[in-house]
Amino acid sequence: MTAPPPPSRFRTALRAVAAVVAFFLLGLLLFFAGVSPLILRFSGGLTPAQLATHPPPVFALIQGIGLLLAFGAATWLIGVKLLRLGAADLRWRVGMNRARAFALGLLLGALPAVVAMVLGVLAGGAAWVQDRGGPGDYAGGVLGTAALLAPAALAEEVMFRGVPLVVLARLVGRPAAIVGLAVLFSLAHLDNPDVSARAIGNIALAGILLSLAFYTPGGMWAAFGAHLGWNATLAALGAPVSGLPFDIPYIDYSMGGPAWLTGGSFGPEGGVLGTAAITGAIVVAARWARKDVI
Repeated sequence: MTAPPPPSRFRTALRAVAAVVAFFLLGLLLFFAGVSPLILRFSGGLTPAQLATHPPPVFALIQGIGLLLAFGAATWLIGVKLLRLGAADLRWRVGMNRARAFALGLLLGALPAVVAMVLGVLAGGAAWVQDRGGPGDYAGGVLGTAALLAPAALAEEVMFRGVPLVVLARLVGRPAAIVGLAVLFSLAHLDNPDVSARAIGNIALAGILLSLAFYTPGGMWAAFGAHLGWNATLAALGAPVSGLPFDIPYIDYSMGGPAWLTGGSFGPEGGVLGTAAITGAIVVAARWARKDVI
């Protein structure tokens, strides 16, 4: 009795694409079915436009946790049960200490954020100015904001650097998969306040950076750390994060100008200085990714 012929490449590609599409659809379905009622309950009567530009902390926290739970469930159903991907495949089990991987990821994200803001001071007339409150208020505000940003950062990593990246990388190779999902990642931010073409391009670069972090020996822990490091550092130093302002006591950051250089009201992600900082971090992440031992 002869063995059945191997599946054609076209059929394999079709199954992979179908799995990725099913992953996104299932995650979004679970999110909107399970979390939208809670979001509406805690919206405080704000309109969708107001929620998008100045989300209340409870709203933002519920949204981040909801996305994490929804796409975590989609990862288990599509990635683990259907595609038989394990913790090592999805890069949760990595070749280094997880706490160290997360800490190195934090540095990978935080340093370019600081560089972009310092360059804004030197080249774009940006400045840190004192705000209300004191150092104790500042520390509490930073910790609270980081806790608020963490679920959303991890949720986006599960969405864009988990099952989809692993499946597409096996199909078309890592470089093409990284670029393709970076574009998708950037398009997911089209509705952010004050978004521009430069901002979308920089977010795509950030997607490349995070995917490279995913493929370092730190795996998902490094990617999560890098994502949170970038967002939390911008917020902690008084800058908007992807167009969203955060109320941090004690210090504020005046973006300076012109907007094409510093990013303006969108934050450093919207300017050329942000492009330079993220590009430098990509070079570092690419070198680190070469040390991948998984």
